[in-house]
Amino acid sequence: MGVGQVDDDTRGSTISSETDRLVAFSGQLRAVHRRLRRALELARQSIDGEVDLPAGLDLPVFCRGFCSALSDHHRSEDTGLFPELLAARPDLRPVVDNLMRDHNMLEHLLGEFSAALSSEAEPEALHRHLDGIGAIMESHFGYEEHQLISVLDAAALHGDPRTLLGDLA
Repeated sequence: MGVGQVDDDTRGSTISSETDRLVAFSGQLRAVHRRLRRALELARQSIDGEVDLPAGLDLPVFCRGFCSALSDHHRSEDTGLFPELLAARPDLRPVVDNLMRDHNMLEHLLGEFSAALSSEAEPEALHRHLDGIGAIMESHFGYEEHQLISVLDAAALHGDPRTLLGDLA
Protein backbone atom coordinates (compact mmCIF):
# COMPACT_ATOMS: atom_id res chain seq x y z
CA MET A 1 0.00 0.00 0.00
CA GLY A 2 1.45 3.39 -1.00
CA VAL A 3 1.63 6.62 0.91
CA GLY A 4 -1.80 8.14 1.25
CA GLN A 5 -3.64 4.94 0.36
CA VAL A 6 -6.26 3.68 2.75
CA ASP A 7 -7.09 0.11 3.72
CA ASP A 8 -10.73 -0.21 2.72
CA ASP A 9 -11.23 -3.97 2.85
CA THR A 10 -14.62 -3.77 4.59
CA ARG A 11 -16.28 -1.03 2.53
CA GLY A 12 -18.48 -1.81 -0.37
CA SER A 13 -19.23 -5.35 0.71
CA THR A 14 -22.83 -6.43 0.95
CA ILE A 15 -23.89 -7.98 4.24
CA SER A 16 -26.19 -10.79 3.21
CA SER A 17 -27.13 -12.46 6.49
CA GLU A 18 -27.08 -11.94 10.23
CA THR A 19 -23.95 -14.13 10.45
CA ASP A 20 -22.23 -11.97 7.83
CA ARG A 21 -23.24 -8.85 9.76
CA LEU A 22 -21.71 -10.19 12.98
CA VAL A 23 -18.47 -11.16 11.30
CA ALA A 24 -18.47 -7.78 9.54
CA PHE A 25 -18.32 -5.98 12.91
CA SER A 26 -15.19 -7.85 13.96
CA GLY A 27 -13.69 -7.29 10.50
CA GLN A 28 -14.58 -3.62 10.64
CA LEU A 29 -12.97 -3.25 14.05
CA ARG A 30 -9.75 -4.74 12.67
CA ALA A 31 -9.97 -2.53 9.56
CA VAL A 32 -10.44 0.61 11.68
CA HIS A 33 -7.39 -0.35 13.71
CA ARG A 34 -5.35 -0.89 10.53
CA ARG A 35 -6.42 2.48 9.16
CA LEU A 36 -5.50 4.22 12.43
CA ARG A 37 -2.10 2.50 12.44
CA ARG A 38 -1.53 3.73 8.90
CA ALA A 39 -2.64 7.25 9.84
CA LEU A 40 -0.15 7.24 12.72
CA GLU A 41 2.61 6.15 10.34
CA LEU A 42 1.67 8.91 7.89
CA ALA A 43 1.71 11.45 10.75
CA ARG A 44 5.24 10.29 11.63
CA GLN A 45 6.31 10.57 7.98
CA SER A 46 4.75 14.01 7.64
CA ILE A 47 6.84 15.31 10.55
CA ASP A 48 9.95 14.27 8.63
CA GLY A 49 8.71 15.78 5.37
CA GLU A 50 8.35 12.34 3.77
CA VAL A 51 4.72 12.93 2.75
CA ASP A 52 3.82 15.39 0.03
CA LEU A 53 0.99 17.26 1.70
CA PRO A 54 -1.56 18.77 -0.68
CA ALA A 55 -1.70 22.56 -0.91
CA GLY A 56 -3.41 24.01 2.15
CA LEU A 57 -2.82 20.90 4.27
CA ASP A 58 0.04 21.64 6.64
CA LEU A 59 1.58 19.43 9.30
CA PRO A 60 -0.66 20.54 12.19
CA VAL A 61 -3.83 20.00 10.15
CA PHE A 62 -2.60 16.62 8.92
CA CYS A 63 -1.59 15.41 12.39
CA ARG A 64 -4.76 16.74 14.00
CA GLY A 65 -6.70 14.69 11.46
CA PHE A 66 -5.10 11.56 12.89
CA CYS A 67 -5.89 12.73 16.43
CA SER A 68 -9.49 13.44 15.49
CA ALA A 69 -9.94 10.04 13.83
CA LEU A 70 -8.56 8.19 16.86
CA SER A 71 -10.71 10.25 19.25
CA ASP A 72 -13.82 9.67 17.12
CA HIS A 73 -13.23 5.91 17.09
CA HIS A 74 -12.86 5.76 20.87
CA ARG A 75 -15.80 8.10 21.51
CA SER A 76 -17.99 5.89 19.30
CA GLU A 77 -16.91 2.78 21.17
CA ASP A 78 -17.55 4.45 24.54
CA THR A 79 -21.04 5.70 23.62
CA GLY A 80 -22.13 3.08 21.08
CA LEU A 81 -20.31 -0.24 21.05
CA PHE A 82 -19.54 -0.69 24.73
CA PRO A 83 -23.04 0.04 26.08
CA GLU A 84 -24.50 -2.38 23.54
CA LEU A 85 -21.97 -5.07 24.43
CA LEU A 86 -22.52 -4.59 28.16
CA ALA A 87 -26.29 -4.85 27.75
CA ALA A 88 -25.80 -8.29 26.24
CA ARG A 89 -22.70 -9.30 28.23
CA PRO A 90 -22.44 -7.63 31.65
CA ASP A 91 -19.52 -9.95 32.43
CA LEU A 92 -17.43 -7.80 30.06
CA ARG A 93 -17.48 -4.86 32.51
CA PRO A 94 -13.80 -5.31 33.59
CA VAL A 95 -12.67 -5.47 29.94
CA VAL A 96 -14.70 -2.40 28.98
CA ASP A 97 -13.42 -0.51 32.02
CA ASN A 98 -9.83 -1.27 30.98
CA LEU A 99 -10.51 -0.17 27.41
CA MET A 100 -12.14 3.05 28.56
CA ARG A 101 -9.15 3.80 30.81
CA ASP A 102 -6.94 3.40 27.75
CA HIS A 103 -9.22 5.76 25.83
CA ASN A 104 -8.84 8.40 28.57
CA MET A 105 -5.06 7.97 28.61
CA LEU A 106 -4.89 8.29 24.82
CA GLU A 107 -7.03 11.44 24.93
CA HIS A 108 -4.58 12.95 27.39
CA LEU A 109 -1.63 12.02 25.15
CA LEU A 110 -3.41 13.40 22.08
CA GLY A 111 -4.00 16.66 23.94
CA GLU A 112 -0.30 16.92 24.77
CA PHE A 113 0.60 16.18 21.16
CA SER A 114 -1.83 18.85 19.96
CA ALA A 115 -0.26 21.36 22.35
CA ALA A 116 3.19 20.46 21.03
CA LEU A 117 1.95 21.02 17.47
CA SER A 118 0.49 24.39 18.45
CA SER A 119 3.75 25.47 20.05
CA GLU A 120 5.65 24.38 16.92
CA ALA A 121 7.76 21.89 18.85
CA GLU A 122 10.83 20.39 17.21
CA PRO A 123 10.38 17.20 15.15
CA GLU A 124 12.15 15.12 17.84
CA ALA A 125 9.62 16.23 20.45
CA LEU A 126 6.71 15.51 18.11
CA HIS A 127 8.11 12.03 17.46
CA ARG A 128 8.35 11.38 21.21
CA HIS A 129 4.67 12.27 21.53
CA LEU A 130 3.76 9.97 18.64
CA ASP A 131 5.93 7.20 20.11
CA GLY A 132 3.94 7.36 23.35
CA ILE A 133 0.62 7.47 21.52
CA GLY A 134 1.70 4.60 19.28
CA ALA A 135 2.82 2.41 22.19
CA ILE A 136 -0.44 2.83 24.10
CA MET A 137 -2.48 2.53 20.90
CA GLU A 138 -0.80 -0.78 19.94
CA SER A 139 -1.22 -2.23 23.41
CA HIS A 140 -4.85 -1.08 23.46
CA PHE A 141 -5.68 -2.43 20.01
CA GLY A 142 -4.06 -5.79 20.78
CA TYR A 143 -5.97 -6.14 24.05
CA GLU A 144 -9.24 -5.01 22.48
CA GLU A 145 -8.95 -7.43 19.57
CA HIS A 146 -7.93 -10.29 21.87
CA GLN A 147 -10.85 -9.65 24.22
CA LEU A 148 -13.60 -8.62 21.80
CA ILE A 149 -13.19 -10.22 18.35
CA SER A 150 -14.83 -13.51 19.37
CA VAL A 151 -17.47 -11.55 21.29
CA LEU A 152 -18.23 -9.43 18.22
CA ASP A 153 -18.43 -12.57 16.09
CA ALA A 154 -21.06 -13.99 18.47
CA ALA A 155 -22.99 -10.87 19.57
CA ALA A 156 -26.18 -9.63 17.96
CA LEU A 157 -25.22 -5.98 17.49
CA HIS A 158 -27.87 -3.83 15.87
CA GLY A 159 -26.23 -0.43 15.54
CA ASP A 160 -24.71 1.12 12.47
CA PRO A 161 -20.96 0.37 12.29
CA ARG A 162 -20.15 4.10 12.13
CA THR A 163 -22.15 4.69 15.30
CA LEU A 164 -20.45 1.81 17.10
CA LEU A 165 -16.90 2.16 15.73
CA GLY A 166 -16.62 5.71 14.38
CA ASP A 167 -16.47 7.31 10.96
CA LEU A 168 -13.61 5.09 9.79
CA ALA A 169 -15.89 2.02 9.90
